[in-house]
This record gives sequence, structure tokens and C-alpha cells, in this order.
Amino acid sequence: MKKQLFNQTGRLSRFILRRDRVRLPVWILSIALVTFLTASSFSGLYQSDEERQAIAETMMNPAMTAMVGPGYGIDDYHEGAMMAHQMLLFTAIAVAIMSILLVTRHTRTDEEEGRIELVRSLPAGRLSNLASVMLVLFGANVVLALVTGLGLWAMGIGSIDLTGSLLYGISLGAVGLFFAAVTALFAQLSENGRGTVGLSFAFLGVAYLVRAIGDVSSEALAMISPLGWILRTEVYVNNVWWPVVLTFAAAVVVTAVALYLNTRRDLGAGYLPSRAGKKHASTFLLSPFGLAFRLQRTALISWAVGMFVLGATYGSVLGDLESFFESNEMMREMLAPDSDVSMTEQYLTLLMAVISMICTIPPVMMMLKLKGEEKKHRVDHLLSRVVSRGRMMGSYYVLAAVAGVVMPFLALVGLWSTAAGVMDEPIAFSVLFEALAVYVPAIFVVIGLAALFAGALPKWSGLVWMYLGYSFFVVYLGAMLQLPEWLGQLSPFGHVPEVPVEELNVATLAVLSGVAVVLVAGGFLGYRKRDIA
Repeated sequence: MKKQLFNQTGRLSRFILRRDRVRLPVWILSIALVTFLTASSFSGLYQSDEERQAIAETMMNPAMTAMVGPGYGIDDYHEGAMMAHQMLLFTAIAVAIMSILLVTRHTRTDEEEGRIELVRSLPAGRLSNLASVMLVLFGANVVLALVTGLGLWAMGIGSIDLTGSLLYGISLGAVGLFFAAVTALFAQLSENGRGTVGLSFAFLGVAYLVRAIGDVSSEALAMISPLGWILRTEVYVNNVWWPVVLTFAAAVVVTAVALYLNTRRDLGAGYLPSRAGKKHASTFLLSPFGLAFRLQRTALISWAVGMFVLGATYGSVLGDLESFFESNEMMREMLAPDSDVSMTEQYLTLLMAVISMICTIPPVMMMLKLKGEEKKHRVDHLLSRVVSRGRMMGSYYVLAAVAGVVMPFLALVGLWSTAAGVMDEPIAFSVLFEALAVYVPAIFVVIGLAALFAGALPKWSGLVWMYLGYSFFVVYLGAMLQLPEWLGQLSPFGHVPEVPVEELNVATLAVLSGVAVVLVAGGFLGYRKRDIA
């Protein structure tokens, strides 16, 4: 009986590899190459022990601890310690995103589109598809671990040794496998791909936030998060292996639960109950915008709550950040306070850049939803009636534009409300508002780029996510790695003035706004002229 449940698993695994023959190598090589580039940048970046200790002091403040995790080996902040401290968490998140998207694609999405039903009509076992997906993801994460670990060691950087490099790579593989298992579990609970992705990313977001709060205030709380486990490996410093074992064990347990649930549910159904629909549509659904909003209402609300919580999380550490600057003589020398700008306000500029780029994710998703609806042939019925293409695309763009303004504002409110309660001298809301509002034109440039791809070049829409990832890399790590200034200028976020440290440059913001308008216009023009699907 058990053999029948897994019948043809090997053949289905080969089929999945055939389907993802481009997607998997791109994911693995992209993550590995960014890791190698960062490691090579750290090599020789700081010429003296004093410079390394200065950056170590900078990274140990509460805001950076909440962002990247606790640092190890601070007393001897060599290249390996820098690499693990500043890159392990964000690389692990990228690997988790890879696993979430790939598992959803081959489980709930295939089931939603009828492919699993076709496979199950052949002599394939009930668990063959899910088992084959997990086998492929296990293999992909093992390859990623080996490529990353051996590649780091092969670079020949003194403090990046073989043991630490293998632990670095295996830690990434463990995180990828764990989130693959979590996504497989959510694929059994939800009845569609959108719900599976939403639940999986919500879990990832909660894991990050719980870890952030725990790393600053409570070790026990940080250990609740799987991301907190991985950071306790102390890569290149003490090389602790038990967090990796714990993560792999948790992945096995969650996978077993997902397989059991898959044997108990009906094809096309989910364990989370579906709410009965209304007999009659509301007046709001009589417009394309109303339909676009209804399709993404849950995601919009979830992201709104998430952005508020994100802002509140970072705001909660500003009190500790203030105390850190007051008690640290080196930091006072590095960030000499201006007469009008406090050291905390100077440090907020990086925080605002990170928050703004995270807030760009939901509006881009909402803009690219148009492509998803087109791919599933759901816009054909609407466009065959009196709905014009411009009105159809405009509905999704307006929704994305609203999200592009609302998300940063909610993050700002969360940041200010919690910061006011923990700081002796709270930063004025107007200062925080101006510091984050200057990033809105850059957000709209990325939304415009998404509109251009969704409207004119839907097959290449994945490049938007690559560009946003590139922006995060060059803005977040650009100054730290002393990257050439022109690399930062390729991102709209690299042109935004760092208010309140710098003067507000209205001309720059106007140019960014103009670029956004041109991109949107190109998207609308392309959507009007090209064939649908």
C-alpha cells in the first residue's frame, strides 16, 4: 500500500527537473554569485584592525541587530565574521523565497490548474507529486549548499575556511528545506496557490519579526523563529552545528505532517474552510477596479498589517539605539552630531531606505496580478465586453499606486508610535514623515517598471523582482562594501536624498516622478497594442 502511494515518484521528479531546467539554475547561481561577490568585497575592504572594529561597533547597535541579527566574533571582526553577520540572514531569506515559490508552483498551483488531476489519472501514487516536489527541493538545496560552501572556500580568503564555509552553505540549505516543508504544509491547508503563497510569506514575515524582537530583547523569543536558529550557528567564529540539525529535523517533521494531510484530503480541496460566497454581487464589483480590489483584498490587508508591525518593530529598538549612541564613544566620533540632526536621526536614513524597499513589494505584486489573471485567461471575458484595455490596466495600477502610498505611511505610523514610547526625546513625526516620504517617487519608479512589463513585456516581468533585489543590495551594502557610486545610481533608491542628513532635493524627486510617468505610459501603450495571452 505504501509503495502504491509513492508510485512513479522518480519519474515525476525528473519531470519537475525538466520543467525547471532554467528556473532552478538561475535561482541557485544568482544566490551563489551574490554571496561570492559580497565575500570578495569584504576581502581587503578594511586595511587595519581599527577600521574593522569601527564597523563592528556600527553593526552592534540595536537597530542593526534587529535588521541582520546578533554579531559573533566582534572582538576579532575578520572577513568571515563580517560575512556571516551581515549576509547570512538575508541570503537565508532569499533561499526561503526560492523554496516557497517553487513548492507552490508544483503543488497547489498545478492542482488549481488541473495538472495534478491529469497526473493522478495515470498510474501515479496519491503522494507521488508532493514527494517528488520535496525530493527536487531537497536536491536543489543540497546543490545550493555545496556550490555556496565550496565556492566560498575556493576563494582563498584567510578567515573563510572550509569548515565555516560548509556550515554557511548547509545553513542556507537547511533554511530552504524547512520553508519548502512549511509551504508543502500550507498547500494542504489552502485551496489555491494564492493562499499558499500568502500563508508561507506571512510565516516568513512573522519568523523575521519574532527573531528581530528576540535578538534585541529576549534570547528565548529569538529561538522560537527558525531564522533565529540559523543565526546561532556562529559561522566562521565557533561553527556551531546543532541549529542546522534542529532545522533539518523540523523540516522532516513538517514534511511528514504535510504528506499525512495530503493522504486525507480531496483533490482540489483544502483544510481551511472556504467561506460561502454571496448570492448577488455587490455594487462595488460592477467595476474593473472593484474586481481588482476584491481579488487582492486579503493580500492588501495582510501586507498593511505587516507593514505596520514592521515599522513598530524597528521603532521599538530606537530607545536602545539612543542609549547605545550615548554610551559608545567610538560611535559618537564616527557620527558627530550636527547642530540640528541627532545621531539617531542620522542612522534612520538607512532604516528608511530598507523600509521603503520592503514597502515596494506589495504594490509590485498587485500590479503584476494583471499578468497572472491574463495567464489564467480570466481577463478575456471582461475585455470581450465594454471594458477597455486602458480601464482594465488602470484598475490594477491605481490599486498598486494606492498601496505604494499607504504601505510606507502605515510603516511610518508604526515606527513613530512605538518610538515615542521608548525614546527620552521622541523624533518629531514631521521629521520621520519627510525622511520616508522622499522615497515614494522611487517606489513609483519600480511600480512603473512593473506596469511596463505587465503591459508590454509580460514574459519578462520577473526582471522587476531582480531589479528590486539589486536595489536592496547596492543601497543596503553599497557604502559598507565601498561599491562604485555608479552602481547605486542604477537604482532609483540610490538617487533619493537622505533626509534629514541631506537637504531635500526637489529636482531629483521630480525627475524620478517623471521617469515613473514615462514607464507607466509605456506600459499602457504596450497593453493597448499587444495581443492578450
